[in-house]
Amino acid sequence: MDQPIRPWPALWALVIGFFMILIDTTIVSVANPAILEGLRTDINSVIWVTSAYLLAYAVPVLITGRLGDRFGPKNVYLTGLVIFTGASVWCGLSGSITVLIAERVVQGLGAALMTPQTMAVITRIFPPDKRGAAMGLWGSVAGVATLVGPILGGLLVDGLGWEWIFFINLPVGIVAFVLAARLVPRLETHPHRFDVLGVLLSAVGMFLVIFGIQEGEKYDWGTITGIVSVPSLIVAGIVVLVAFVVWQKVNSGEPLLPLGLFRDRNFSLANGAITTVGFAVTCMSTPLIFYFQLVRGLTPTQSALILVPMAVLLAVGSPLVGRLIDRVNPRNIAVTGLVLLAAGLCWYSAMLTPDVSIWLLTLPGALLGVASAAIWGPISTTATRNLPPQLAGAGAGVYNTTRQIGAVLGSASIAALIQARLTAELPASPGPANASEFTLTGSLPAALHAGFTSAMAESMLLPAAVAVLGAVVVAFFAKPAKVVNWSQTPAAMAGDQKR
Repeated sequence: MDQPIRPWPALWALVIGFFMILIDTTIVSVANPAILEGLRTDINSVIWVTSAYLLAYAVPVLITGRLGDRFGPKNVYLTGLVIFTGASVWCGLSGSITVLIAERVVQGLGAALMTPQTMAVITRIFPPDKRGAAMGLWGSVAGVATLVGPILGGLLVDGLGWEWIFFINLPVGIVAFVLAARLVPRLETHPHRFDVLGVLLSAVGMFLVIFGIQEGEKYDWGTITGIVSVPSLIVAGIVVLVAFVVWQKVNSGEPLLPLGLFRDRNFSLANGAITTVGFAVTCMSTPLIFYFQLVRGLTPTQSALILVPMAVLLAVGSPLVGRLIDRVNPRNIAVTGLVLLAAGLCWYSAMLTPDVSIWLLTLPGALLGVASAAIWGPISTTATRNLPPQLAGAGAGVYNTTRQIGAVLGSASIAALIQARLTAELPASPGPANASEFTLTGSLPAALHAGFTSAMAESMLLPAAVAVLGAVVVAFFAKPAKVVNWSQTPAAMAGDQKR
């Protein structure tokens, strides 16, 4: 080691950058109307600004976790931070929606390099029986970032313009780099061989599925060009992903996805649970922000401030939950949180009308804040508790990949659902498509308020249903042992694969 390990200063240095990259998952939602108007584009293209970032973030995480094991998590984290910060500046300078989407891809690649390293460092410098508070902080940062993003975005869009949701990352990135360079220790590296075919199969499969889901409504779920149709793209993507899993099983070298990790019941279930969480929290703010701005006429700042109770309760509750994780079965906490999350989303859906008191809408938001505080830390701790040091990067890569898969599926699915519900709810004349485009380019005529609100309210039920599914998955968590013997855990068996 080049320096003594001080776990908490190292963790705080890492979570600054982690917070920044997660904010960029949701900060765009409040700026969507401003970007739509400023770059003269359409709703589907604007949502691709988020989906492109999430997709570029999700696909490489499996291999970037291994890069941390091979070259050291500190080195890979700092490299990703430089890429992310530079791409953020380019995003703010973009003059077209196409350029912005392309630059968001580069930003996502930087985030993919950074994220697994934060979780891997926690796994390697905190012992299992002390990891709950550390993972509680890590999880709370993830949760707070998803809610602070829209609030910060609203302030920046109103005060300085939508470009500043990206420019703000430059000073934060510089501070994060200096602190990480000084405080994060250099950890032992482990040799790895990289599964190039696995990377290609996972990337192609995920792109086909996500593109098909998000673009389906645009092509009326039919033919895109020639013999290529939306259903065929989705089916092809699923087939490629199945081929990816088969390849991981038969690969005699070192597969990208160590399937042996999934012999641990809690690791498997936690990955399923965090997929549902990533899905729900990514797509739940989009219908709300459009409702606040286009139906109620709120500014980006005003619409974001409605979410303040949610963020405050999450920030206050997460440390309290973190202190409980090592003493209380995390399953009970996470199930409660996911049920409350579903209840809060259903409450929002039931309350949304064109003239409901804006301040009443802070009540379901407050419930979502309490719910979120009970979700992130318990699930993260459950996933990583049995990971041995030599598989910390691989396990963190898998966990963050499944979270990002959920997020990108949520972004694509909510885009498709909003488009479908607008087509169904808005007047047929001058045509559903034309009406939808008009309503999302600025002012919304009062005659369309009821239909638009119904479409947004109905869309909120999608993340609610997925949160219920997450609660069911978490209910099957096994109670964690007090002390973990790494050499005997199922996860450790994955380390026996040929390297």
